[in-house]
Amino acid sequence: MARRRWAGARPTPRPAAATLPPLPGCTPADQVRRLTCALCSREAKGFGYVHELRLGIHPKLSFCSMRCCDAGCALARRSGGVIDKTPMEARAVKDARRPLAEVLVELDLMAPFHDRSAAEIDRIIEACVDGFQTSMQRQAAERDPLDDPIPF
Repeated sequence: MARRRWAGARPTPRPAAATLPPLPGCTPADQVRRLTCALCSREAKGFGYVHELRLGIHPKLSFCSMRCCDAGCALARRSGGVIDKTPMEARAVKDARRPLAEVLVELDLMAPFHDRSAAEIDRIIEACVDGFQTSMQRQAAERDPLDDPIPF
């Protein structure tokens, strides 16, 4: 049986993302916005929304899943194409208190947090969420935009 030529081919290594020049007409901030979910700041997976399909007027919002896309589209429709902080985010922080308390009890760390106010606990939760989102945005900025896996 004849050996196929492509069977022994070795992939050429790509240069690091930091050495690649930015895409023409695309600032690093644009690239981060394109590569992170507009709602939860996770890695965007190809779901998108442009308010009223007016790309020149409204930004293209990218999302990580259909769940975020549906929620983000509803928010954008209500607020004229822009997703700002909403009462839903404040409610999400409040709802995260119980899971945080459960983990603290499980890890036997509840004693230092027992006398803290709800506002202080909310600051801790927001700091964790902000740190998570900042890391995701930093990783998206460092990533090579042409290094996406084939989706099919």
